Amino acid sequence: MYRKLTIAALIIFLLPGILYANTSNGIKYDPVTKTITITVPDKKLSLTIDCASGCIIRRLSVNGRNTLSANGIQTGIQTKNGEYLSGDNNPDIKVTERAGHFVITGIGYGNNTIHVTETWDFELKNNKVYWGITRQYNNAALLEDMAFPKWSFADLSVWKGGILDNGGMVWCKYLRKVNDTYGVHTGGVTFWNDQSGDGLRIKPVLQPGSSVASKYSHSAKNEFTCAQIITDSTLQQRYNLSRFVSQKADVFAPFEVRKGEVTVRYELEYIDYFTKYSRGTLTGIDAKSVRELLNTTGRYGVVDNNIAGGNGWLTNWKCMHEPFFAQIGMALDDKNYTRNFSATLDQERDQAMLPDGRVLSRWHNEAGDEIPGTYNAKTGYYEAMWGYTVDSQTGYVINASEQFDLNGDLKWLRSHQESCERALAWLIKRDANKNGIFEMVNNNIAEKKASDWLDIVWASYENAFVNAQMYEALKLWANCEKTLNNPEKAAYYTAVAERLKTAFNKPIGQGGFWSAAKKQYVYWRDNDGSVHGDNLVTPVNFAAIAFGLCDDKTRIAQILDQIEQRTTNEHLFHWPLCFDSFKKEEVSPGNWPFPKYENGDIFPTWGYLGVRAYTGYNKDIALKYVRNILAQYQKDGLSSQRYSRITQLGLGEDILAGICTTITGLYRDIYGIRPKWNRMGLEPNLTEALNGTQFSYTLRDTIYQIKLKVNNYTVGTKAFSVSSKESFGVSGSGNKLIYYHNNQEDKTLQINSKSSKPIKINVNLWDPKLISWTVSSIDSYNFKLNGLLAGEDYQLSINKQVRHIKANKDGFIDIKQTCTKPVKIMIKRIH
Repeated sequence: MYRKLTIAALIIFLLPGILYANTSNGIKYDPVTKTITITVPDKKLSLTIDCASGCIIRRLSVNGRNTLSANGIQTGIQTKNGEYLSGDNNPDIKVTERAGHFVITGIGYGNNTIHVTETWDFELKNNKVYWGITRQYNNAALLEDMAFPKWSFADLSVWKGGILDNGGMVWCKYLRKVNDTYGVHTGGVTFWNDQSGDGLRIKPVLQPGSSVASKYSHSAKNEFTCAQIITDSTLQQRYNLSRFVSQKADVFAPFEVRKGEVTVRYELEYIDYFTKYSRGTLTGIDAKSVRELLNTTGRYGVVDNNIAGGNGWLTNWKCMHEPFFAQIGMALDDKNYTRNFSATLDQERDQAMLPDGRVLSRWHNEAGDEIPGTYNAKTGYYEAMWGYTVDSQTGYVINASEQFDLNGDLKWLRSHQESCERALAWLIKRDANKNGIFEMVNNNIAEKKASDWLDIVWASYENAFVNAQMYEALKLWANCEKTLNNPEKAAYYTAVAERLKTAFNKPIGQGGFWSAAKKQYVYWRDNDGSVHGDNLVTPVNFAAIAFGLCDDKTRIAQILDQIEQRTTNEHLFHWPLCFDSFKKEEVSPGNWPFPKYENGDIFPTWGYLGVRAYTGYNKDIALKYVRNILAQYQKDGLSSQRYSRITQLGLGEDILAGICTTITGLYRDIYGIRPKWNRMGLEPNLTEALNGTQFSYTLRDTIYQIKLKVNNYTVGTKAFSVSSKESFGVSGSGNKLIYYHNNQEDKTLQINSKSSKPIKINVNLWDPKLISWTVSSIDSYNFKLNGLLAGEDYQLSINKQVRHIKANKDGFIDIKQTCTKPVKIMIKRIH
């Protein structure tokens, strides 16, 4: 008996290429059940592959919990004749072990027209599992669908959703009906569970020449499924340009595969979601809701690659007349979203701009919403049927300008220079009466056409909302021209903006928009001189203040005090589009009776304008509405277009990603995250309630540690730490650090150290007469101070050792100093 067992054990041990019950490398193969179990060292991720009859991954355990349905994970194809899967009965499958890889061969499925053979290769490295799939087609064929592979999760509650590697997301709750399917042209995804904090990252690595797409679906068995499709050309949509289809599993059009070999390798990794997507310590703010709001509603506007917007993938819509998408990217802090939005602007430049500079207003999956003859069935861009929404001109320029501050790519900016100039020129030419205010295409309310985002309000001719956005676009683009070394163009756009500002602020009796009687800016003026929209339209008045058109403190107080009083009196959680009713003839019947839709309902989409306006006036009020929007997210996920003024319940199936912009305002205007193309910028507006806020922020692959207290702000990396009580910008690499006072280009302190040790400074004071900073790191430094008066004499004090020094003809002073202990340096103007 002993001898028989020994021989049997020896036979099993010597089976070529098979390792039995080896747990030293985290992989076990059981030749009896023909199963492979792979477990990463920290036990957070485990796979069980069943090769007994066919090949299928039966279990995918994430932190000890199996996430799969009985269908597991399989590969396969679908033709008109049927579906063929790797799990189909197949007795020829073999498992071998080769230099730490477990290789499964003999996988095969198909029919007489096309047959597939596959090899699966599994490797364990650290806490990642690598799964290679090599597929051989014996023939060319037209396929209806593909699983390369398909992941069948137990149900739609396993994950809250998935963060896509184009910056978008799939939210499981939006796949409400059986076969609801979202198809997108990217393959990587991080699934997450917001209760447990468990996450699963799937990252495909393609061979050159391959393209990947994915579809996410609610199966007939109530599973949540994800299927990758690998082809040699970009997949087309089956139903018009639809990325989401309801109750249809076949979102992509049939496609050809060629005879030959296709390979893909997947990297599988457990993600500690709470850590990976942490928003840091947000004192006085619900950081969990910030994280979830940005990862769901904030990302929802990404329809696909090159289509990042606000209306989102459920309705297959993108509006170009929305200027806040780069700001959403700033708050998301995701380089994938940033990359995709840069590509989105590229596509809109190339496909949505007419030769005369007109920027088409919308993208949609199918015709039906357009001015007749304007819908392009190939690209999806068109003019909205409600009228020429002129704010698509300003939306493009504002987004492009702010996107440049995120991507920092001068070549990219130059590629948008001519198009941004044409977009502005198109609108500048519309000042027919030369009064400095730019006219719309429609002239008066009798035409019953819109001219901006409020698309069933008949704002016409001289529109204050569009002109406020034009002012912002002109200012931002002037800075871009300056960066591109075009000072004459920068001066031109600045002059146009200043002329607009002067005209805008005139009383209505003098052709401007200010109503002294109503203490507000009116919405528009028709070509007959009649004034409309004196019903306290919030985005109009917020924009005037937020964009800097209105800098009159009395007017600011009059506007913001009455908005706050009326919002508080009605106990509204957020600002309505207007407080009083438009006149019936000023709006579509869809806005009647008041309060209804754009005539009085709550649209948080323009929340960032309110936050920005109040931050400069009363920070506590701004913070109140940030907290309110987070509390509303906890109630309903902000999964609405708008909220009823009467019930404050969500309304509208057209969910808007822009509903998150109150939180972009938190990051931009309260925390002061203000990246610039060549530096990180910090311009906080804190209250004491936020003291102790700390978080990391990644800009162009550099991780910055942000620490915030009132009048005490710190930005640090591995290379430096800079503190100041005022706003500043900073950039650094190697042994070089540049400090930008007030985050401006013309006042800088450059520090070069002898070694590559981290540089640590605190800027104590920076005003026209005295500049002071303390260096607490030990090294030899060269300080170069810019922004002084050329040729002026200054007193230099280093740890109270005083001497005189003169600024050169360019306003620079150079100082060399070896610091063996903390050193305080002061530069004082003598005269």
